[in-house]
Amino acid sequence: MSENKGKTVIVTGGAKGIGRAICVAFCAEGANVACADVDEAAGAEMGPLTEEYPGSLRFFRSDVSKADECAQLVRDTVAQWGTVDVLCNNVGIQPTHSYLRAHEMPEEMWDRILDVNLKSAFLMSKYAIPHMQKAGRGVIINTASVQGLMSAYQVPAYAASKGGILSLTRQLSLDYAEDNIRVLAVNPGTIDTPLVAEAAEASLKEGIDTLEELQADWASCHPIGRIGQPAEIASVVTFLATERASFMTGSYVNIDGGMMAKGAWA
Repeated sequence: MSENKGKTVIVTGGAKGIGRAICVAFCAEGANVACADVDEAAGAEMGPLTEEYPGSLRFFRSDVSKADECAQLVRDTVAQWGTVDVLCNNVGIQPTHSYLRAHEMPEEMWDRILDVNLKSAFLMSKYAIPHMQKAGRGVIINTASVQGLMSAYQVPAYAASKGGILSLTRQLSLDYAEDNIRVLAVNPGTIDTPLVAEAAEASLKEGIDTLEELQADWASCHPIGRIGQPAEIASVVTFLATERASFMTGSYVNIDGGMMAKGAWA
């Protein structure tokens, strides 16, 4: 029996990519999953996708960059299942038109990326933590990125948001250890998601004639020789939520095919 059976889990950005895989993985282990996303069409696919599993899933249309919607998402989750055991702050954006140097970036674009990627993690934690304190336990797992450790060119807002998530992870782990709340982060490398597909299409560079060649070039940046799959991130996240990871807090796990071991990759 999975240790995650019966737990209540919130996953932000849960309808696509890594978030979708996290939702499916928790459902497969018997958890109750609140899948939060702004994409209602993708959210409508989640029920049929998870109906064969022992867990349950409900989709909530929620823009977690906004405080009132974060508070409502937590209230709705608690009303449905009674508590919040695990919070996965997964949502993240990196618009293809945001590949700019800092002096070229509109302030509104900076704010939007930081609000979605970083502020949402603060807001969701703010509203979920009191329920974890009441229960005497909880786990928060943040999706950061290798770009929070070592950046690429022309991604100032995204890099700042992911570095901020890693710092927030450390801070929350210290402040809430006495409440038996563990806080961790995962740093994916290049993962086969819609976000990465959009980036690939926008980044075809000189000397690479096709999308397939560009994807092969990105794969070669990873010592393991390929990009990752969303399920490979999800399997680590579900492990971190269990008591098997009970002595882990305030740290991150690189799930990057060896990219950070190699070093300079951008």
